[in-house]
Amino acid sequence: MKTLLRSFIACLLLGGQFQVALAQSKDVEAIKAVVAKETSSFMNVDYKNWSDTWLKAPYSYWSYSDSTSTSYLEGWEGIDKNFQSYFRTSKPSRATITNEWQQIRVYGNGAYVRFVQKVKDDIDRDETSQMRVLEKTKDGQWKVICVGAIAKYPKE
Repeated sequence: MKTLLRSFIACLLLGGQFQVALAQSKDVEAIKAVVAKETSSFMNVDYKNWSDTWLKAPYSYWSYSDSTSTSYLEGWEGIDKNFQSYFRTSKPSRATITNEWQQIRVYGNGAYVRFVQKVKDDIDRDETSQMRVLEKTKDGQWKVICVGAIAKYPKE
């Protein structure tokens, strides 16, 4: 009887771990899709889809740094206001974008993502090391709350 009970408990525990792993795998794929949508919408000058990937929160944050300068924006209102002119005046890019995923960590309703982004187009662009922090909303959607991008110095 004890052996049967132990086997039953072991099966329950393993089944629970499998469900957690499956749920986390679905979250990881959803997170990758949001990050890709945020980037492609930005590059294609698609304000609606870009904006839809963001959590409109006062603690949202965006930053970028390269060999010439560093910029950061705090809060959704600041981010949105800053990029209005970009979305009004820029033309869509024909770039091919690849992300080399390095870390995707899910912590309940939060996630940390780190990747290297490479952009191939006819403009000389830097390879960037990027980071995203996302939150899962009450309706189960992942939204960006933090973007950090640092350009790799050109090879000499």
